[in-house]
Amino acid sequence: MRRLFLVLLLLLTATPALAKPIVVKVVVLTTFEAGSSAGAGSGQGSGEFVFWADRLPLPHAIKVPGIEGRVRLSDDGVLGVVTGMRARPRESVTALILDPELDLSHAYWIVAGIAGVDPRAGSIGSAAWARYVVDADPIFEMDDREIPKGWSEGLWSLGAARPGVKGSAPGSSDMVWKLNPGLVAWAYGLTRDIALPDNDKLRAVRAKFPREPAAQAPPKVFLGDEVSTTRFWHGERRTRWARDWMRIWTDGAGTFATTACEDQGILDVLSLFGREGRVDASRVLVLRTASNYSREGDGSDAILEFAPGGAAAAFEAAYRVGSPVVKALVAGWDKYATTMPSAP
Repeated sequence: MRRLFLVLLLLLTATPALAKPIVVKVVVLTTFEAGSSAGAGSGQGSGEFVFWADRLPLPHAIKVPGIEGRVRLSDDGVLGVVTGMRARPRESVTALILDPELDLSHAYWIVAGIAGVDPRAGSIGSAAWARYVVDADPIFEMDDREIPKGWSEGLWSLGAARPGVKGSAPGSSDMVWKLNPGLVAWAYGLTRDIALPDNDKLRAVRAKFPREPAAQAPPKVFLGDEVSTTRFWHGERRTRWARDWMRIWTDGAGTFATTACEDQGILDVLSLFGREGRVDASRVLVLRTASNYSREGDGSDAILEFAPGGAAAAFEAAYRVGSPVVKALVAGWDKYATTMPSAP
């Protein structure tokens, strides 16, 4: 017995202590990059992630099982991630949360990606902090050419009998997320006066929307809400549908501004794990920057249009507007680890 005790004691004392997980202060979620950056300061590659990796910077590459895109870490606790697009971010965010080497219990989450913008709400190159994100994936769909007489479109809520009525989607999605108002107001107040790049390419695209003052204005930071679908849609009729979808699901409180393909999945996962205490789902910000309009210009053919120069302007805007918020959270971590910032 004494010998067995000594063997067990030796094994216990010889086993190295498990490394403590990395305390992550802020997670920056981007969805894609074209090509790849050779590392911090390289200036190579393009897409949503490269400015974060090179400018913040995020010098340390780490591997998280289940994430195909790059994951990089700063010296002061900022984790930058390329989640993949459309449905893929659900898997990537889940992989982050379940990684035992990461402590995300007090982390702030910032989605920093490009989007389409409703010309009634804003102009390309602009940056919108969302107050509401609404899921438009759990949906009934009928070919618009075959819809019943009197219907506005062939898209309507699960649990409803016709368009224009709020339904329900139990087991599918929470459908609408109202982001923490105090946190959103704080982020907007911190960044609202940031100057965003403008150029002749953007001005030429804006000129195609003479009936929409917001579409013709120079890029700016504003508050605007998102309809999120994994499918990429475009056009005048779908833009009208998105405005109505936002109105229905937020009971008139939200204003449709941007359309993107990932954020309903991200928020759904964060909400599920937030209920289990693994993350704080109230510490989420969604920043979408406009790379294109959600419909064609006035008098243009009804085809999918990508705005020349729009993507480059949106990549730049996402970093210019998002990075001051990230830096402020890190600089104030002694306070913000336990107390969320809010607008005065």
